[in-house]
Amino acid sequence: MSFGDEHDGQTRTRLPDSGPGTPRPPARSSRSLIAVVGVVALLVAAIALANRGDGTPDSATRGGAAAGQGTPSPSAAPTAPTGVRPVTGKNGAIPAGFARDEQGAQSAAANYAVALGSVDMFQRGPRETIVRALHDPAVADALVKDLNDSYSAGFLANVGLQPDGTAPAGLTFVSRTIPVGAQVKDYTGDTATAEVWCTGLVGLAGEGSTKPVTTTWFTITEKLKWVGGDWKVVSSEQAEGPTPVNGDNRASVADDIAKAVEGYGGFTYAR
Repeated sequence: MSFGDEHDGQTRTRLPDSGPGTPRPPARSSRSLIAVVGVVALLVAAIALANRGDGTPDSATRGGAAAGQGTPSPSAAPTAPTGVRPVTGKNGAIPAGFARDEQGAQSAAANYAVALGSVDMFQRGPRETIVRALHDPAVADALVKDLNDSYSAGFLANVGLQPDGTAPAGLTFVSRTIPVGAQVKDYTGDTATAEVWCTGLVGLAGEGSTKPVTTTWFTITEKLKWVGGDWKVVSSEQAEGPTPVNGDNRASVADDIAKAVEGYGGFTYAR
């Protein structure tokens, strides 16, 4: 499957003010199933984490060169955006104001995948903010309710988190989705179906963690609708892969992973 650009074959990025991540609790059947299926599917990496038995603490993982050095910076300085009609607006911390064309739909889908796979999705208040910012209002209410039910205290405990979705003292919860490429499969002007090929990080970093940070590969398909002057998600689905062969890099110790997550900000993605 090709994930190349419909236009020039390049993906361009600019740094935002904050950084994002990945995840899926059990799918639920309800009147909002069509809307829920996709976002709930984004939580698949977290389910794998929750089901993983206690293993060797992350701190005991083979050592490697430090991934982040010096004083962590909460956000990186933004660079000048490139591309045709780059994103200039924001809806809270989430990029907004995408172009009403295929390139804009790809950019919206990539940025929405990042937000829906972030650490904030594990906390009730921030999760509702994200869902309402990204989705068609016609599906948002039901989706918020279903996701609140799915992110139960029991599910969060299985992932290794506190009942409020935060990490235990001394540990850093990592959940990031990183788009690798995107393409539009269908476009009408008012609707679009975009695929985003992603890799993700999920787990707990820190001394004594029994759920070390791991990587996943998946493709998210988002059905988008032009609503109120921007692209909004109507539904989404996730499929595993395409997954490349693992390289020979040695796994870093938990503290290095935690420093990297705290020190390296995420990106705003645009073509």
